Amino acid sequence: MGSNSTDNNFRKDENLLVKPGKRVNLKDFDTCYTANFKNKEDAAEMLAKDIARLAELQDMLYAMNKYSLLVVIQAMDAAGKDGTIKHVMTGVNPQGCNVTSFKQPSVEELEHDFLWRVNRAMPKRGMIAIFNRSHYEEVLVTRVHPEYILGQNIPGIDTVDKVDKKFWQKRYEIINNFEKQAYENGTIIIKFFLHVSKDEQKKRFLSRIDEPEKNWKFSTSDVKERQLWDKYMKAFEDAIESTTTDYAPWYVIPADKKWFMRAAVGDIIVGTLEKLDLSYPTITEKEKQELQGAKTLILNEDKGK
Repeated sequence: MGSNSTDNNFRKDENLLVKPGKRVNLKDFDTCYTANFKNKEDAAEMLAKDIARLAELQDMLYAMNKYSLLVVIQAMDAAGKDGTIKHVMTGVNPQGCNVTSFKQPSVEELEHDFLWRVNRAMPKRGMIAIFNRSHYEEVLVTRVHPEYILGQNIPGIDTVDKVDKKFWQKRYEIINNFEKQAYENGTIIIKFFLHVSKDEQKKRFLSRIDEPEKNWKFSTSDVKERQLWDKYMKAFEDAIESTTTDYAPWYVIPADKKWFMRAAVGDIIVGTLEKLDLSYPTITEKEKQELQGAKTLILNEDKGK
């Protein structure tokens, strides 16, 4: 899709960015795409620079206290969600960043609408929130397993037959409205689908089984979900196509090469924050005078003793 990036401005790379109104077929996205990088060392060098710049931008984001950032990460199992968060956010001040992993809804969460638990994890002004899986599970996993919807006790939805196309379109609309409201209140939203191939997932699953230190990462349920690959791809395509917007864009990030995936995600996050023109707060002339007065008191505190 599109032409290769020539300046590594991945925020605008048509091979990654899904523009509103564009039809999405994940087969059109190359899971091994590496832009114009000649090797992983070049990507690592760019990532290192972006990590350093992200630390600076986060500091200004926190000090400015005007915007917040939400990073949504979705993927098939073994695509590299945890590793991406670990490597890209390694320079971020933990006091200004929260990571939330949304798993199967609890009994309490099922007693509320599907966005209730997400609202509780949204970032405050000045903060960065990362969703490792997110509200999109409600149009992905539940799309593949519509019987899960029945456990939510939604009025009028008492059989799987009623979980139809109209139901999903309504959910996409609810999500779009939710994200627009957040955006209009200062939350910048970036959404990443880490796109791993079925063959690469197979290799990573076998690695998790064969290497003892990785056994804990594997669940037999992963194999069962893998059998539903085509259904998941269709669910992702429909969700991305229906919810990519100018205010909350989706990026399809090739995930077969982890080094590229991490570099692309880091660069997009930095590029998005750079666009905000963040700065440290300025103070009034009166406040400057008060600072100088405080400085004088500190410098003279030992005099007269």
